[in-house]
Amino acid sequence: MTANCAARLLEHYVDNFRRLPWRSPPGEPPPDPYRVWLSEVMLQQTTVAAVTPRFERFVARWPTVEALANAPAEQVLSEWAGLGYYARARNLIACAREVAGRGGFPSTAAELRSLPGIGNYTAAAVASIAFGQDEAAVDTNVNRVVARLHAISQSTRQLTEQLVLAMVPPGRAADFTQAMMDLGATICRPRAPQCGACPLRQDCAAFASGTPDLFPARKPKRVRPKRHGTAWWIERNRCVWLVRRPIKGLLGGMAALPGSGWSEQPVRADVGALGTVRHVFTHFALSLTVVRGTRPIGEGWWQRLDTLAEAGLPTLYRRAAQVAISSSSDQRDAA
Repeated sequence: MTANCAARLLEHYVDNFRRLPWRSPPGEPPPDPYRVWLSEVMLQQTTVAAVTPRFERFVARWPTVEALANAPAEQVLSEWAGLGYYARARNLIACAREVAGRGGFPSTAAELRSLPGIGNYTAAAVASIAFGQDEAAVDTNVNRVVARLHAISQSTRQLTEQLVLAMVPPGRAADFTQAMMDLGATICRPRAPQCGACPLRQDCAAFASGTPDLFPARKPKRVRPKRHGTAWWIERNRCVWLVRRPIKGLLGGMAALPGSGWSEQPVRADVGALGTVRHVFTHFALSLTVVRGTRPIGEGWWQRLDTLAEAGLPTLYRRAAQVAISSSSDQRDAA
Protein backbone atom coordinates (compact mmCIF):
# COMPACT_ATOMS: atom_id res chain seq x y z
CA MET A 1 0.00 0.00 0.00
CA THR A 2 1.47 3.37 -1.01
CA ALA A 3 2.19 6.36 1.24
CA ASN A 4 -0.20 8.29 -1.00
CA CYS A 5 -2.99 6.00 0.19
CA ALA A 6 -2.59 7.16 3.81
CA ALA A 7 -2.17 10.77 2.67
CA ARG A 8 -5.45 10.67 0.76
CA LEU A 9 -7.20 9.11 3.75
CA LEU A 10 -5.94 11.86 6.08
CA GLU A 11 -6.93 14.58 3.63
CA HIS A 12 -10.42 13.09 3.45
CA TYR A 13 -10.55 12.86 7.25
CA VAL A 14 -9.65 16.54 7.73
CA ASP A 15 -12.59 17.51 5.52
CA ASN A 16 -15.09 14.93 6.79
CA PHE A 17 -14.22 13.93 10.37
CA ARG A 18 -17.04 13.12 12.77
CA ARG A 19 -17.38 15.59 15.64
CA LEU A 20 -17.66 13.42 18.73
CA PRO A 21 -17.41 14.55 22.37
CA TRP A 22 -14.43 12.31 23.12
CA ARG A 23 -12.33 13.48 20.16
CA SER A 24 -10.12 16.41 19.27
CA PRO A 25 -10.43 17.82 15.72
CA PRO A 26 -7.49 17.22 13.36
CA GLY A 27 -4.53 19.43 14.14
CA GLU A 28 -5.60 20.21 17.72
CA PRO A 29 -3.99 18.85 20.93
CA PRO A 30 -4.93 15.24 21.74
CA PRO A 31 -7.97 14.56 23.91
CA ASP A 32 -7.85 13.61 27.58
CA PRO A 33 -6.93 9.88 27.75
CA TYR A 34 -9.75 9.44 30.28
CA ARG A 35 -12.31 10.47 27.66
CA VAL A 36 -10.72 8.29 24.98
CA TRP A 37 -10.64 5.25 27.26
CA LEU A 38 -14.19 5.80 28.53
CA SER A 39 -15.57 6.17 25.00
CA GLU A 40 -13.82 3.04 23.77
CA VAL A 41 -15.21 0.98 26.66
CA MET A 42 -18.71 2.34 26.06
CA LEU A 43 -18.51 1.75 22.31
CA GLN A 44 -17.83 -1.98 22.64
CA GLN A 45 -20.91 -3.67 21.14
CA THR A 46 -22.78 -0.34 21.26
CA THR A 47 -23.43 2.26 18.56
CA VAL A 48 -22.06 5.80 18.47
CA ALA A 49 -25.63 7.15 18.42
CA ALA A 50 -26.49 5.29 21.64
CA VAL A 51 -23.22 6.09 23.38
CA THR A 52 -22.94 9.84 22.68
CA PRO A 53 -25.65 11.13 25.07
CA ARG A 54 -24.70 8.57 27.72
CA PHE A 55 -21.03 9.55 27.47
CA GLU A 56 -21.86 13.22 27.94
CA ARG A 57 -24.01 12.47 30.98
CA PHE A 58 -21.31 10.22 32.41
CA VAL A 59 -18.49 12.78 32.14
CA ALA A 60 -20.74 15.52 33.48
CA ARG A 61 -21.16 13.40 36.60
CA TRP A 62 -17.56 12.13 36.78
CA PRO A 63 -15.36 14.50 34.72
CA THR A 64 -12.03 12.86 35.62
CA VAL A 65 -10.73 9.37 36.19
CA GLU A 66 -10.12 10.34 39.83
CA ALA A 67 -13.77 11.31 40.25
CA LEU A 68 -14.86 8.00 38.76
CA ALA A 69 -12.42 6.09 40.96
CA ASN A 70 -13.96 7.66 44.07
CA ALA A 71 -17.56 7.00 43.04
CA PRO A 72 -19.54 4.23 44.79
CA ALA A 73 -19.78 1.18 42.55
CA GLU A 74 -23.58 1.09 42.87
CA GLN A 75 -23.83 4.60 41.41
CA VAL A 76 -21.61 3.75 38.46
CA LEU A 77 -23.52 0.55 37.73
CA SER A 78 -26.78 2.44 37.96
CA GLU A 79 -25.53 5.09 35.52
CA TRP A 80 -24.41 2.31 33.15
CA ALA A 81 -27.88 0.74 33.10
CA GLY A 82 -29.18 0.27 29.58
CA LEU A 83 -25.76 0.16 27.91
CA GLY A 84 -25.53 -3.61 28.32
CA TYR A 85 -22.51 -5.91 28.68
CA TYR A 86 -22.24 -5.03 32.36
CA ALA A 87 -18.85 -6.67 32.88
CA ARG A 88 -17.58 -3.55 31.11
CA ALA A 89 -18.91 -1.38 33.94
CA ARG A 90 -17.31 -3.53 36.63
CA ASN A 91 -13.97 -3.43 34.79
CA LEU A 92 -14.42 0.32 34.30
CA ILE A 93 -14.56 0.84 38.06
CA ALA A 94 -11.56 -1.42 38.72
CA CYS A 95 -9.53 0.25 35.97
CA ALA A 96 -10.36 3.79 37.13
CA ARG A 97 -9.25 2.96 40.65
CA GLU A 98 -5.98 1.47 39.45
CA VAL A 99 -5.26 4.40 37.11
CA ALA A 100 -6.02 6.93 39.84
CA GLY A 101 -3.78 5.02 42.22
CA ARG A 102 -0.83 5.21 39.84
CA GLY A 103 -1.40 8.90 39.06
CA GLY A 104 -2.68 8.66 35.50
CA PHE A 105 -2.91 6.53 32.40
CA PRO A 106 0.25 4.91 31.05
CA SER A 107 1.12 6.03 27.52
CA THR A 108 2.07 2.74 25.86
CA ALA A 109 -0.17 -0.04 24.61
CA ALA A 110 1.82 -2.65 26.51
CA GLU A 111 1.27 -0.87 29.84
CA LEU A 112 -2.36 -0.13 29.07
CA ARG A 113 -3.01 -3.83 28.44
CA SER A 114 -2.05 -4.54 32.04
CA LEU A 115 -5.07 -2.57 33.32
CA PRO A 116 -8.43 -4.26 34.12
CA GLY A 117 -10.71 -4.68 31.13
CA ILE A 118 -8.27 -3.27 28.56
CA GLY A 119 -7.49 -5.62 25.68
CA ASN A 120 -5.41 -5.27 22.55
CA TYR A 121 -7.80 -3.01 20.68
CA THR A 122 -8.60 -0.57 23.50
CA ALA A 123 -4.93 -0.34 24.46
CA ALA A 124 -3.94 0.48 20.88
CA ALA A 125 -6.78 3.00 20.49
CA VAL A 126 -5.90 4.91 23.66
CA ALA A 127 -2.15 4.79 22.94
CA SER A 128 -2.58 6.10 19.39
CA ILE A 129 -5.39 8.64 19.88
CA ALA A 130 -4.45 10.06 23.29
CA PHE A 131 -0.66 9.63 23.19
CA GLY A 132 0.21 9.60 19.47
CA GLN A 133 1.85 6.16 19.60
CA ASP A 134 2.19 4.24 16.33
CA GLU A 135 -0.23 1.44 17.13
CA ALA A 136 -2.75 -0.57 15.10
CA ALA A 137 -6.21 -0.17 16.63
CA VAL A 138 -8.22 -2.79 14.77
CA ASP A 139 -11.93 -2.79 15.49
CA THR A 140 -14.66 -4.28 13.28
CA ASN A 141 -14.72 -1.24 11.01
CA VAL A 142 -10.95 -1.10 10.54
CA ASN A 143 -10.77 -4.84 9.97
CA ARG A 144 -13.33 -4.49 7.16
CA VAL A 145 -11.43 -1.60 5.52
CA VAL A 146 -8.17 -3.57 5.54
CA ALA A 147 -9.84 -6.77 4.31
CA ARG A 148 -11.28 -4.89 1.33
CA LEU A 149 -8.09 -3.00 0.56
CA HIS A 150 -6.30 -6.32 0.18
CA ALA A 151 -9.29 -8.48 -0.90
CA ILE A 152 -8.83 -10.78 2.10
CA SER A 153 -11.74 -13.08 2.88
CA GLN A 154 -10.43 -14.20 6.25
CA SER A 155 -7.50 -12.85 8.22
CA THR A 156 -5.85 -13.15 11.61
CA ARG A 157 -5.67 -10.21 14.00
CA GLN A 158 -1.88 -10.29 13.79
CA LEU A 159 -1.87 -9.97 9.99
CA THR A 160 -4.41 -7.16 10.01
CA GLU A 161 -2.42 -5.25 12.64
CA GLN A 162 0.74 -5.62 10.54
CA LEU A 163 -1.05 -4.25 7.47
CA VAL A 164 -2.44 -1.30 9.47
CA LEU A 165 0.93 -0.47 11.03
CA ALA A 166 2.51 -0.41 7.58
CA MET A 167 0.08 2.39 6.65
CA VAL A 168 0.48 4.63 9.73
CA PRO A 169 2.21 7.90 8.73
CA PRO A 170 4.90 8.91 11.26
CA GLY A 171 3.54 11.45 13.71
CA ARG A 172 -0.08 11.13 12.52
CA ALA A 173 -1.17 8.03 14.43
CA ALA A 174 -4.10 9.71 16.20
CA ASP A 175 -5.67 11.18 13.06
CA PHE A 176 -4.94 8.03 11.06
CA THR A 177 -6.60 5.75 13.65
CA GLN A 178 -9.73 7.87 13.75
CA ALA A 179 -9.75 8.27 9.97
CA MET A 180 -9.78 4.50 9.52
CA MET A 181 -12.59 4.16 12.07
CA ASP A 182 -14.66 6.84 10.33
CA LEU A 183 -14.07 5.36 6.90
CA GLY A 184 -15.37 1.98 8.02
CA ALA A 185 -18.35 3.47 9.85
CA THR A 186 -19.56 5.87 7.17
CA ILE A 187 -18.29 4.74 3.74
CA CYS A 188 -16.79 1.24 3.82
CA ARG A 189 -19.97 -0.15 5.37
CA PRO A 190 -20.77 -3.86 5.72
CA ARG A 191 -23.47 -3.67 3.05
CA ALA A 192 -23.73 -1.28 0.11
CA PRO A 193 -20.33 0.38 0.64
CA GLN A 194 -20.14 3.89 -0.79
CA CYS A 195 -17.11 3.22 -2.97
CA GLY A 196 -17.68 6.32 -5.10
CA ALA A 197 -16.96 8.51 -2.05
CA CYS A 198 -13.99 6.47 -0.80
CA PRO A 199 -10.55 8.13 -0.93
CA LEU A 200 -8.91 4.68 -1.10
CA ARG A 201 -10.85 3.13 -3.97
CA GLN A 202 -7.99 3.36 -6.47
CA ASP A 203 -5.87 1.22 -4.12
CA CYS A 204 -8.69 -1.16 -3.14
CA ALA A 205 -8.47 -4.73 -4.44
CA ALA A 206 -12.06 -5.49 -3.39
CA PHE A 207 -13.33 -2.46 -5.36
CA ALA A 208 -11.34 -3.64 -8.36
CA SER A 209 -12.98 -7.07 -8.08
CA GLY A 210 -16.41 -5.53 -8.59
CA THR A 211 -17.86 -7.19 -5.48
CA PRO A 212 -16.43 -5.25 -2.49
CA ASP A 213 -19.25 -6.22 -0.17
CA LEU A 214 -18.12 -9.87 -0.31
CA PHE A 215 -15.04 -8.96 1.74
CA PRO A 216 -14.42 -10.01 4.42
CA ALA A 217 -16.39 -13.25 4.28
CA ARG A 218 -19.35 -13.16 6.66
CA LYS A 219 -19.40 -15.57 9.55
CA PRO A 220 -22.42 -17.89 9.75
CA LYS A 221 -24.98 -16.88 12.35
CA ARG A 222 -24.92 -18.88 15.55
CA VAL A 223 -28.08 -20.49 16.85
CA ARG A 224 -28.56 -19.25 20.40
CA PRO A 225 -29.89 -21.74 22.96
CA LYS A 226 -33.05 -20.75 24.84
CA ARG A 227 -33.35 -20.29 28.58
CA HIS A 228 -36.27 -19.50 30.84
CA GLY A 229 -36.73 -17.82 34.18
CA THR A 230 -39.13 -16.05 36.51
CA ALA A 231 -39.08 -12.51 37.92
CA TRP A 232 -41.35 -11.61 40.83
CA TRP A 233 -43.18 -8.32 40.91
CA ILE A 234 -43.76 -7.57 44.57
CA GLU A 235 -45.66 -4.33 45.00
CA ARG A 236 -46.76 -2.59 48.20
CA ASN A 237 -47.92 0.97 48.82
CA ARG A 238 -46.86 2.11 45.35
CA CYS A 239 -43.38 0.63 45.87
CA VAL A 240 -41.74 -2.42 44.30
CA TRP A 241 -39.21 -4.74 45.94
CA LEU A 242 -35.81 -4.72 44.22
CA VAL A 243 -32.64 -6.70 44.88
CA ARG A 244 -29.07 -6.52 43.61
CA ARG A 245 -27.74 -9.35 41.50
CA PRO A 246 -24.55 -11.17 42.58
CA ILE A 247 -21.45 -9.24 41.57
CA LYS A 248 -20.21 -12.10 39.39
CA GLY A 249 -22.11 -13.36 36.37
CA LEU A 250 -24.53 -11.77 33.92
CA LEU A 251 -25.84 -8.36 35.00
CA GLY A 252 -23.50 -8.63 37.97
CA GLY A 253 -24.10 -6.00 40.64
CA MET A 254 -27.12 -4.51 38.86
CA ALA A 255 -30.48 -3.70 40.41
CA ALA A 256 -33.10 -6.32 39.51
CA LEU A 257 -36.42 -7.90 40.32
CA PRO A 258 -36.00 -10.97 42.52
CA GLY A 259 -36.47 -14.22 40.67
CA SER A 260 -35.45 -17.75 39.86
CA GLY A 261 -32.33 -18.98 38.14
CA TRP A 262 -32.34 -19.27 34.35
CA SER A 263 -32.55 -22.79 32.94
CA GLU A 264 -33.45 -24.70 29.78
CA GLN A 265 -36.76 -25.80 31.30
CA PRO A 266 -39.76 -23.67 30.27
CA VAL A 267 -41.57 -21.86 33.08
CA ARG A 268 -44.90 -23.46 33.93
CA ALA A 269 -47.91 -21.24 33.31
CA ASP A 270 -48.93 -19.50 36.53
CA VAL A 271 -52.17 -17.79 37.45
CA GLY A 272 -50.13 -14.87 38.78
CA ALA A 273 -48.22 -14.39 35.53
CA LEU A 274 -48.33 -10.80 34.28
CA GLY A 275 -46.50 -11.36 31.02
CA THR A 276 -43.24 -12.50 29.46
CA VAL A 277 -40.19 -10.55 28.37
CA ARG A 278 -37.82 -11.94 25.74
CA HIS A 279 -34.24 -10.75 25.78
CA VAL A 280 -31.22 -11.80 23.71
CA PHE A 281 -27.84 -12.06 25.41
CA THR A 282 -24.60 -12.84 23.60
CA HIS A 283 -24.76 -16.60 24.15
CA PHE A 284 -28.45 -17.34 24.69
CA ALA A 285 -32.00 -16.00 24.40
CA LEU A 286 -34.01 -15.62 27.61
CA SER A 287 -37.76 -15.76 28.18
CA LEU A 288 -38.46 -14.13 31.55
CA THR A 289 -41.96 -14.61 32.95
CA VAL A 290 -43.10 -11.83 35.28
CA VAL A 291 -45.17 -13.17 38.17
CA ARG A 292 -46.92 -11.24 40.91
CA GLY A 293 -45.48 -11.95 44.38
CA THR A 294 -46.76 -11.15 47.86
CA ARG A 295 -43.75 -10.80 50.19
CA PRO A 296 -40.16 -9.54 49.89
CA ILE A 297 -37.60 -12.10 48.74
CA GLY A 298 -33.90 -11.86 49.60
CA GLU A 299 -32.00 -8.75 50.66
CA GLY A 300 -33.20 -5.65 48.90
CA TRP A 301 -35.12 -2.41 49.19
CA TRP A 302 -38.47 -0.84 48.41
CA GLN A 303 -38.30 1.45 45.39
CA ARG A 304 -41.08 3.94 44.85
CA LEU A 305 -42.75 3.38 41.49
CA ASP A 306 -42.53 7.06 40.62
CA THR A 307 -38.73 6.87 41.03
CA LEU A 308 -38.25 3.51 39.31
CA ALA A 309 -36.38 5.15 36.43
CA GLU A 310 -33.70 6.20 38.94
CA ALA A 311 -33.08 2.64 40.21
CA GLY A 312 -30.61 1.77 37.45
CA LEU A 313 -32.48 -1.29 36.17
CA PRO A 314 -30.83 -2.90 33.13
CA THR A 315 -32.94 -3.24 30.00
CA LEU A 316 -34.20 -6.75 30.84
CA TYR A 317 -35.69 -5.73 34.19
CA ARG A 318 -36.83 -2.34 32.97
CA ARG A 319 -38.92 -4.11 30.34
CA ALA A 320 -40.16 -6.61 32.94
CA ALA A 321 -41.28 -3.70 35.13
CA GLN A 322 -43.09 -2.14 32.17
CA VAL A 323 -44.95 -5.43 31.64
CA ALA A 324 -46.01 -5.54 35.29
CA ILE A 325 -47.08 -1.89 35.44
CA SER A 326 -48.99 -2.18 32.17
CA SER A 327 -50.73 -5.34 33.38
CA SER A 328 -51.70 -3.68 36.67
CA SER A 329 -53.10 -0.68 34.80
CA ASP A 330 -55.14 -2.94 32.51
CA GLN A 331 -56.56 -4.77 35.54
CA ARG A 332 -57.54 -1.48 37.21
CA ASP A 333 -59.19 -0.28 34.00
CA ALA A 334 -61.16 -3.52 33.72
CA ALA A 335 -62.36 -3.36 37.34
